[in-house]
Amino acid sequence: MRQVFRTLSSYLLFLTVSIFSLSVVASTPIETEDGQSSLYREIFERLASRHYRSQEIDDALSDRYLDEYINTLDSGKNYFLQSDIDEFEKWRSKLDDLSKRGDIKPGFIMFNRVRDRAMSQLEKNITLLEDENYVFDFETSDSIMFDPELRSWFKTQQEASKFWEKRLVDSMIRLLLNEKDEADARELLIKRYRNQIKQFEQRDSQDVLQLYANALASLYDPHTSYFSPRTNENFQINMSLSLEGIGAELSTEDDYTKINRIVPGGPADLHGVLKAEDRIVGVGQAEEDIVDVIGWRIDDVVALIRGAKDTTVRLQFIPSKGDSSNTKTITIVRDKVKLENKSAQSKILDVVHEGQTYKLGVIDIPAFYMDFEAYRARDPNYKSTTRDVYKLVEELKDADVDGIVVDLRSNGGGSLYEATSLTDLFIDYGPVVQIRDSDMRVQRNQRAYRRAAYNGPLLVMINRLSASASEIFAGALQDYGRALVVGSQSFGKGTVQDITALSSGQLKMTVSKFYRVSGDSTQHRGILPDISFPSLHDLDEVGESHQDNALPWDSIHRVPHQTKDELKAFIRPLTESHLERRKEDPDFASLIERIELSDSWAQEKSLSLNLEERRNRSESWDLGLFEIENRRLIAKGEVPFDTLEAWRLSDEVDEENDTELPEEQAQLKDQAEKEGAEEEEENIPETDPLLFEAGKILGQQIYIESTRRMQQLAQIESEQERD
Repeated sequence: MRQVFRTLSSYLLFLTVSIFSLSVVASTPIETEDGQSSLYREIFERLASRHYRSQEIDDALSDRYLDEYINTLDSGKNYFLQSDIDEFEKWRSKLDDLSKRGDIKPGFIMFNRVRDRAMSQLEKNITLLEDENYVFDFETSDSIMFDPELRSWFKTQQEASKFWEKRLVDSMIRLLLNEKDEADARELLIKRYRNQIKQFEQRDSQDVLQLYANALASLYDPHTSYFSPRTNENFQINMSLSLEGIGAELSTEDDYTKINRIVPGGPADLHGVLKAEDRIVGVGQAEEDIVDVIGWRIDDVVALIRGAKDTTVRLQFIPSKGDSSNTKTITIVRDKVKLENKSAQSKILDVVHEGQTYKLGVIDIPAFYMDFEAYRARDPNYKSTTRDVYKLVEELKDADVDGIVVDLRSNGGGSLYEATSLTDLFIDYGPVVQIRDSDMRVQRNQRAYRRAAYNGPLLVMINRLSASASEIFAGALQDYGRALVVGSQSFGKGTVQDITALSSGQLKMTVSKFYRVSGDSTQHRGILPDISFPSLHDLDEVGESHQDNALPWDSIHRVPHQTKDELKAFIRPLTESHLERRKEDPDFASLIERIELSDSWAQEKSLSLNLEERRNRSESWDLGLFEIENRRLIAKGEVPFDTLEAWRLSDEVDEENDTELPEEQAQLKDQAEKEGAEEEEENIPETDPLLFEAGKILGQQIYIESTRRMQQLAQIESEQERD
């Protein structure tokens, strides 16, 4: 009873402080500055006249603009009250007319409101956490729902306070499950909220203008945005691909810094643990304490991660798959990040079909790279994807391979020129891609000009992170009937952006769209594989189709090109065999089980606020993975783990080895260069069952082709004998 009374007393204090702090925390409003009205009008006019998507500037646009900006300011429905939203309704049909005049005051009024609401709430959180008499109830039967689409705006300040009380309990539980004691957890949350208040205090007029302008820009498509002078500096550093950091493209989602893409050849890529959609929650320098970065501005998080070459940074993150209550911490050695650092590589894969062993070459292409500086300097040894792949193809031909797998998984694109010239290695003369601009003019000058360097059996692998140039290459080979495409549906990024200078800052804007030689766009829908594999990435969360206001899929006229239809007849028998194998192959079946487990967890819409239930929940995640792994080992005739702890220990050893990966890789590289040592052969069936299955598909395709040729030859010989 005493605990209940103390909790009730603290909650009443919480509500009292909430009423008081709103007036205390409210800061001096951020006002518009001279020149911003004309700058905004400049952005507005560029979008209206030059963007690929033509839109009517009318009340319908105003309606979408208001919703988009509110979502930009408070996407999680954490701060605004329903009364705020009702007040903003006065602009529902007016933002189009105000924008034409360069009137940006509504954007500043709404930003100031969310800033005051947020700072007030954060102050209340700190007050509650600092209250030693307040006791968190970790035995409650309550739960919390985070998905804002399933919640309404807070009707009252009391309703907001109640929700945030639940958020505090959830935050405490997450820290307790990650081996923090309650006192340390409170202190960490206090630091987090103070940092978030500081972030709001540092916002200025330039930040507000950028937010308001980008809400408008995003109505055109997700790849169009305005960069203020400060943001533009960071953008240029990223575009140079030579920054000293970890090599990851970041964005902000709710209060988290999310990884959009791992840059091939960068330290994070070589480390191998961080994945797209993971969320960074803390950053530490070398052995210093990790700084909690939840709620931070993206440029401030980037500043912490970026650093001098050969220094170390520690990242604490929430994996995109699995138990979101548990965080992981890794150490990465910073280095210069360049696409050329990880060039195309090849290896040999042996597969057996109907008693026949087929030797297959696998060419892994991480990006469509080209050293433009060396090329302009006429360096005869400049690096490029096409030059590297050509050498690998010749080496594989010398090794007498029976076929080649081109692996484009997680290849986010790069140079259009390289996508075209790489296609030229595998097809004879003909167009590769069509490009249509905002005036509906179509260019078809991206062509293959030489005879193919390789005419043998070919298969292309893609996944959800294969984008842009990867989709051009895969789509062209599919349209020409040159190769079957296997994997999961690609990203669907089929647009071209250019960057133009403004009176202040720059505007990145979509100006063209890619189309395949078949006439189909690569935009939105991406490349659909001939044979589908289970996706390691949620197709509803990752990809162009997940982006708001993405340009739609459409088609234009087909451009004449030679098409071979022979491979289409193979799709059905190859698919049937693939579906049978995926049931019988322990490694492939285990992969599917892990995907299904992760997908089932992703369906949860709420989380319990009971500490013991959450602890059991985390335990059940580990237990699920433990059982899946043991089923795989037993199916392969290997010894399963005796206990859950034994499996955890082996997993922890793997993670510890991962943290040292950059240094080990450097040592292995030096050793190989000095002694000519060969790397230990990779166990592809176990480490990459998707690649192994792709090899089996190509092996069966080669078998079918050779069998049919033999049958045709026998028939010809029989007819000749009859004649």
